Amino acid sequence: MKATLTSVALFLAVMWGVSLFNILFDYRLNEFGVVPRTIDGLIGIPLMPFIHANFDHLLVNTLPAAFLGGLVAIHGGRKFLAATVFITLVGGTVLWLVGRDATHIGASGLIFGYFGYLIAMVWYTPNLGSVLIALLVAVTCGGILLGVLPFTPGVSWEGHLAGLVTGTFAARMMWKQGRAEQPARPDSSGPLALARSAATEN
Repeated sequence: MKATLTSVALFLAVMWGVSLFNILFDYRLNEFGVVPRTIDGLIGIPLMPFIHANFDHLLVNTLPAAFLGGLVAIHGGRKFLAATVFITLVGGTVLWLVGRDATHIGASGLIFGYFGYLIAMVWYTPNLGSVLIALLVAVTCGGILLGVLPFTPGVSWEGHLAGLVTGTFAARMMWKQGRAEQPARPDSSGPLALARSAATEN
């Protein structure tokens, strides 16, 4: 648990540190967001979650990042780090490829990625814990799915959608193998079971 809290707290500290630096220096870092299909815009792929347009933007993203990131980190700091890096880099690349001509900044794409990751885990790790987490996420944060619709000016719905899809793929990559490795239950009606039964009777 301590490692989990440390991982999430460290991420949030970096996000706040970079954002406060940006605020203090008149938002000069805003130009380093993701700018689709431009060479200069590639630098924004790893930087996007840490750069925010203003203090209100930072505050709005902090609570869901802490809450959803904390749920992702329940399975350990390494899982949290792997999911965060995957969603940031792959989701940012997808946004760079398909996003509209604008500068995309903020942690909301990563937040949507955490959301998709936690919901998808129900399929890849079908147990009571993952189901309860998914229900908690759906009830408390389900409304954010409206953010993937292109109805709000100035909001990177493409970044939200890219993060959501990438988060589900992160869950698939990180948990599908573990599910496949679970031993199958023996077939009580198969030839091997019948042979064992005959040997016992003899």
